[in-house]
Amino acid sequence: MATALRYALNLWPALTVYVTNGLLNIDNNPAENAIRPVAVGRKNWLFVQNVDGGRRLTTLQSLLFTAKAIGINPSDYLADVLVRIAHETDVKKLTPHGWKEHFQAEVEERLRGAEKRLLGV
Repeated sequence: MATALRYALNLWPALTVYVTNGLLNIDNNPAENAIRPVAVGRKNWLFVQNVDGGRRLTTLQSLLFTAKAIGINPSDYLADVLVRIAHETDVKKLTPHGWKEHFQAEVEERLRGAEKRLLGV
């Protein structure tokens, strides 16, 4: 018990730093949640059949995790990019940041219109 208390007392300033600024979180749940898909999938990805398959998987995950991190719905992004890839010549526009800048508003408007038609509004 003494060891545990000594440990806590030695780290007390670091343990209570969050009370000095209301913007700081008491825990690191956002960071842990961000890496959870990688940790959960590690066992599933152990056997990706070959090195090229692993590279393709990491590229796709990088795109989708980046999209999610910057506030893009990964499903909307991927569905739209797969359609645009055949005729878009500027690859930068197909990256998550480029897509958000150039196409997100158009796609969201199209989805809202489809939703209204579906609901009969």
